[in-house]
Amino acid sequence: MTTTEITTYDPEALRAKWYRDGWYSDRTAIDAIEAGGARFADVPVVFAGSASVVDTSVGAIHAEAVRIAAALQSLGVGPGDAVAVQLPNWFECAVAYEAVLLSGAVLVPIVHIYGPAEVTFILAQSAAKVLIMPEQIRSTVYTDRIAELTAVPTLEHVVIVGNGVPYGAIAWNDLPRDAEYAKPAVGSDEVCILVYTSGTTSAPKGVQHSHNSLLAEQRTAPQLLSAAPDAVHLVSFPPGHIAGVGSVLRPLLHGTRAVFMEVWDPAVAVDLIGRYGVTSTVGTPFHLTGILDLADTADKLATLSEFMVGAATVPDELGRRATGAGITTFRCYGSTEQPTITVGSVRDPEDARIHTDGAALPGVEIRILDESGLPVPTGADGEIVTRGPDQFVGYRDSSLDRASFTEDGWMRTGDLGHLDSHGRLTITDRIKDVIIRAGETISSGQLEDVLNEHRAVAEGVVVAAPDERYGEVAAAVVVLVPGSSLDLDEIRRHFASSGLAKQKTPEKLLVIDELPRTAVGKIRKADLRRDHFTKGGK
Repeated sequence: MTTTEITTYDPEALRAKWYRDGWYSDRTAIDAIEAGGARFADVPVVFAGSASVVDTSVGAIHAEAVRIAAALQSLGVGPGDAVAVQLPNWFECAVAYEAVLLSGAVLVPIVHIYGPAEVTFILAQSAAKVLIMPEQIRSTVYTDRIAELTAVPTLEHVVIVGNGVPYGAIAWNDLPRDAEYAKPAVGSDEVCILVYTSGTTSAPKGVQHSHNSLLAEQRTAPQLLSAAPDAVHLVSFPPGHIAGVGSVLRPLLHGTRAVFMEVWDPAVAVDLIGRYGVTSTVGTPFHLTGILDLADTADKLATLSEFMVGAATVPDELGRRATGAGITTFRCYGSTEQPTITVGSVRDPEDARIHTDGAALPGVEIRILDESGLPVPTGADGEIVTRGPDQFVGYRDSSLDRASFTEDGWMRTGDLGHLDSHGRLTITDRIKDVIIRAGETISSGQLEDVLNEHRAVAEGVVVAAPDERYGEVAAAVVVLVPGSSLDLDEIRRHFASSGLAKQKTPEKLLVIDELPRTAVGKIRKADLRRDHFTKGGK
């Protein structure tokens, strides 16, 4: 089927196209996991935690995952059930992800920094049957939340990774060891992963991927970073993100040696790069700056040759610093809905690597449209719309689907950009109302709901403000109730009581007399960003 033959929003027609083009088949993630567990059994995998380092292998992870999958099945988990996992980059997280998929259930990864408000919403909307969570990560005690989380009516079991297991929960180590695993019968077009992302809506959006869309994404993974036999990949992204899910699966499905960091710490990252001979990693400019800022890194970074940058542009000076350290940087572009749309390459010219987001991956198509929905000339900015076999199959809340696609079935990315004569994409602005803090996408709407509950706020909005360390941070812009006062300390106290993740608390505050509006009354956030939060500004 040619590009022009699909003229309406028709998910069935698109799925048929991916089958005809050879991207989709009857193979499931279960099939792929079983094959990878056997083929790459000896590939080493390291989990570097704050308390200990676990040196293991793909085969050991797979063997334990089969046991946990059988245990989940003994608890009544089967095809179509949702199992939520809120763990950092631990050995148990890799086992849990694989086990949930092997059981035929739907994996619901949850970012480990999410607070009880976000987690409760995700558990409820996904109708999770089981939650796998830590006892504690550093100073955060997750078991303190159990009473709130278990109020979700569908939740039947809570599995705790750790020693302190509250009454009614199940210790990870106490999961049945004698259950027999039975490979479930699932279809390749069924949903296997449900990932929640912050977007333009106040509540997180549940993004559904099928076995086929997940495997289509994984099929292109070797093209993103070196797949040479001596390649070693450092993983710093949290596993609750779609990029983190892909990182967990990559050693299993592609045999890539990997070192996983529990939480980001540039000093630890530099040490791991030197200790394990890491050759590649993925991060934001925040992560790249962190390792380059350490004065004694030269020898330890000697093996690191590739750094793929996502979620933000690379400042020219940072690119030059990386080059001086022997690190080739290049950019990529994607989303939870379509994990990898474009990517650069170490073989691209320096200007293209630093100033563009790369070219479309195989199977992916990109259009740039004007406000009327018509294609714009090469080099002109417009709305970026895409389609490809790794695209999600719909939101958990299906009422959100239609607005996310054009009339002829192309996904609206919510971003503005242009294509050059070589087919490379450059993102220039955002249509979506979000903040991207150190690679974490934060919904302005979700923060505004909390901000406007404060008794001193007559009206408030949240916008993205540039930040040298994180790329962007949330900035609260408020009109106060007459006679009231407000400062950042009070904002922090207010947000702490909301149950949202700490990283979502506004880090800048601007009090003004009146919010700028359009003729129809819409707040002009672009004006606020330009006038008050430009680089070098407030």
